[in-house]
Amino acid sequence: MTTRTQILGTGFVTGEKLVKNADLAKLMDTSDEWIRERSGIEQRYYVKAGTGTTDLALQAAEKAIADAKIDKHEIDYIVFATMTPDHYFPGCGGILQSRLGLGNVPALDIRQQCTGFIYGLQVSDALLRSGGAKTILLIGAEVHTGFMPWTQWDHLFGEGGEAPSDAERAWNSKFRDRTVLFGDAAGAAILRAHDGERGLLGFELHSDGSTFKDLYVPAVGFAQRPYVTPKDYAEGRHIPEMNGRSVFKQAVTRMPEVVKSLTARLGHKIEDLDLLIAHQANLRINEAVQKHLGLPDTKVFNNIQRYGNTTAATIPIALDECRKSGRVKEGDLVCFVGLGAGFHWGAALLRA
Repeated sequence: MTTRTQILGTGFVTGEKLVKNADLAKLMDTSDEWIRERSGIEQRYYVKAGTGTTDLALQAAEKAIADAKIDKHEIDYIVFATMTPDHYFPGCGGILQSRLGLGNVPALDIRQQCTGFIYGLQVSDALLRSGGAKTILLIGAEVHTGFMPWTQWDHLFGEGGEAPSDAERAWNSKFRDRTVLFGDAAGAAILRAHDGERGLLGFELHSDGSTFKDLYVPAVGFAQRPYVTPKDYAEGRHIPEMNGRSVFKQAVTRMPEVVKSLTARLGHKIEDLDLLIAHQANLRINEAVQKHLGLPDTKVFNNIQRYGNTTAATIPIALDECRKSGRVKEGDLVCFVGLGAGFHWGAALLRA
């Protein structure tokens, strides 16, 4: 009998504050049209002050546990994917374990950015099928607002506060190609191995660090001493730098390649797919991937318009929406694919 890892339940939450494109125009030289044209994003959610990545993860985990209809104490392992932890160390996994009241179960933090959830699926699948765990809580969670260069939060949220000065507006606008993309959210899944043909069928994952500077944070790291300085903050070196052309080119090339390679290796054709759930980094990227694969709109799901790029949370959020809206039905062949900083990319295939 074949043993497969199945997804028993899912759940997600967003930051508390809805921010539309027009709201961002209060802080920088941008517009709804400018953002939609380049990314497809219409809105995103930000956390309020004091809300961290683990706070969102806890809420998403509770929803996934309820959806799976299990007792939380059945969870005996946590895999937590994030690039925006509450603290430089320790990671969020152990903090979440404590806040859930799970006892001393192991908690593993992974840092594969936008492909974190796919890497987490592979790690979880290996643990479950080898007997290293019986029930895994897999989390993808991010609070990106810590990267944002502005200080005029009350003004952004329509809660008073002063508008930015001309100099502040110019500073905020310097980073607009990145800051308009991101939102805060968390997605969670409960995984367990079962005998049968339904479940995770296989993975194909890759990394290439030769061009890591095309998407990275230049400061706040131990390649320099000290790892953060007043000059870093003054120059905005704590904010991600991105070579947009390179990222776009890699994504629209490597994502369809890995989908084709994985499906062929597992004995399927692209047309066998019932649904493609890609990482939600940019709608234009996903449209190009869809075109390259020759998939109709009915076989592709995008929600970046409503949430922006939530990095490790995008795929579990999309999966939860698809499961609960009927876009994913029992027996469907579902492919997850993504590419992110590192660079890391890969795909996973699921028989729902």
